[in-house]
Amino acid sequence: MTTEVAVIGGGLGSVAAALALLQRGHRVVMTEEYPWLGGQLTSQAVPPDEHIWVEQFGVTARYRTLRENIRRYYRDHYPLSAEARADRELNPGRGRVSRLCHEPRVALAVIEALLAPYRSSGRLTVLQPAVPVAAETVDGVVRTVTVADPRTGAEHVITARFVLDGTETGDLLPLTGTEYAVGAEARSDTGEPSAPDAADPANVQSIAWCFVFDHVPGDHTIARPDDYDHWRSFELPYWGAPMLSFTAPNPRTLVPERRTMLVNPEQDVSGDPRFDAGDQDLWQFRRIAARGTFTEGLYDSDIVLANWPQLDYVGGSIIDTDDRASHLAAAKAQSRAYVYWLQTEAPRPDGGRGWPGLRLRGDLVGTDDGFAQAPYIRESRRIKALTTVREQDISVESRGSRGPARFDASVGVGMYRIDLHPSTGGDNYIDVECAPFEIPLGALVPVRTQNLIPAAKNIGTTHITNGAYRLHPVEWNIGESAGELAAFCLDRGASPQQVAADPALVERLQHRLTEAGVELHWPEVVGY
Repeated sequence: MTTEVAVIGGGLGSVAAALALLQRGHRVVMTEEYPWLGGQLTSQAVPPDEHIWVEQFGVTARYRTLRENIRRYYRDHYPLSAEARADRELNPGRGRVSRLCHEPRVALAVIEALLAPYRSSGRLTVLQPAVPVAAETVDGVVRTVTVADPRTGAEHVITARFVLDGTETGDLLPLTGTEYAVGAEARSDTGEPSAPDAADPANVQSIAWCFVFDHVPGDHTIARPDDYDHWRSFELPYWGAPMLSFTAPNPRTLVPERRTMLVNPEQDVSGDPRFDAGDQDLWQFRRIAARGTFTEGLYDSDIVLANWPQLDYVGGSIIDTDDRASHLAAAKAQSRAYVYWLQTEAPRPDGGRGWPGLRLRGDLVGTDDGFAQAPYIRESRRIKALTTVREQDISVESRGSRGPARFDASVGVGMYRIDLHPSTGGDNYIDVECAPFEIPLGALVPVRTQNLIPAAKNIGTTHITNGAYRLHPVEWNIGESAGELAAFCLDRGASPQQVAADPALVERLQHRLTEAGVELHWPEVVGY
């Protein structure tokens, strides 16, 4: 297959990149391993983790369209309560972690609608399922990428002028010979206060295999997992209890705390994540459908997405290892054991044990077993970039300021705490307050490979700063700016390195980004 741009991987960044390219008139071949496009928002089933100003500023116009269309989908197709229908900032799940907690299938419908005209016109071809298995690179130029159907082994060889790596773990980087970092860098290499003394490529953030459930009459208990006794007794030294419990460390204080799970609570009020992320009650934390959002009697139960600390798998990295498949299986096994524990042994407020009425909802995530199609992946390989974002660039404590962190040649903005979950190297949470930050163009440009652009969590960050640049709206902005950069280079016959080195070209690129609705800087406001 021959195209202008190959977008390998179909996650949020890839979708944003493809839309940017298609709307600029270019042809795209996109590939995706799982049945659903959208990555962490759909196949991984995680509602968007967003900053507190998302309803006013700090995201791209295309990302805002995605959010507005998700809300419109509910208004057009769901029988909402009068209160919910009148709510301009509708939060269907009334989850506490986000102002837009929703079903992954709704996000999928919106993404497919955004891409539909380009599929119909033939400008977009999607190969699904497909994973990259080989690449040909000559003198720093990627000539072809070979993808294979993991079920049959059937291959497609894609020739493209530009290749965007939107995979969840930066899978194109080793295949193309692009220099990259993985795992934790040493403090002596980066100067980061939170970096470890010694580098460890195998030390990455935990993955989690999420699941969706509700609670209805009847016994919906799954079969007792064969390895249940192992997970029932498994305890990390800093956790304060076995993983099969309601206990987990507070990410900021590191003190173990006991969470609650109040099933189908009567008080059904949405929280405000500016003041309370709501992670003390697991039911409300990432709830994706609240009964009170809809007409009375439509839902027998709230619907909850479980992406909780107790699901974080730290048994080993899935990057650059021969044990990837076994670690993925173990991550799902840990989550399956947690489901069984919830159904049979979890302490209830009334003094009883277990909720047998807890029902897995595979129909809502597109699977037979009730678990998400893909694991929630927080960390990727990262290109060796012209610019690498370090902790001291964005940390409030290191900078001595809460004002926005500026970079030369910004191509977008983002905001989140440096939020690293327990890692495969034995680290507890690492939680660092951040200033609102920008995405530097140099972080999207490899030091050598000329026509490969990262479009997801694989940009020029460190193990530490990846913890802030990995969330939904930032990944979308990275992908969108990567697509705009590829389109800009195609139109001018230039490489990303040439653009980054020429102030006049950088200014023209930034002008195009601004025209497309990409915010390059944070507004000057009081209260950061």
